[in-house]
Amino acid sequence: MSFLMNNYLYNCLKYLFIKIIFMRKVVAIIRASKFEQVKEALAGAGINFFTYYEVRGFGMQKGEKKVYRGAVYDAGYIARYKLEILLSEEQVDSAVQAIQSTGKTGTIGDGKIYISPVEEVIRIRTGERGKDAV
Repeated sequence: MSFLMNNYLYNCLKYLFIKIIFMRKVVAIIRASKFEQVKEALAGAGINFFTYYEVRGFGMQKGEKKVYRGAVYDAGYIARYKLEILLSEEQVDSAVQAIQSTGKTGTIGDGKIYISPVEEVIRIRTGERGKDAV
């Protein structure tokens, strides 16, 4: 019984810790054509460092159609950029606003933004932790 109680308390404390955590990871999947605009908007919001990847996938849009010499071909995927940004709690709203306002076209396939807590950040070179490591 004490194991279950300790496990329950641990999970409760972990949940509370995550709720008051000070770092967030923002992941955004955006159109490739909007990447430069989003990058400039993030810089305007004071966010000058992030990681990005060229990714492919498909969702509700079901792939893009390519036209070559008058024939339409299904590419089977959609080219996108995936941005990963580590931010303090205070910067999250401005980052989301920058991504959303510049990445939006109003059509299916504009992308998604995911926000998750980050428990710990450690700078490899110096061993700094938390906000100092970002």
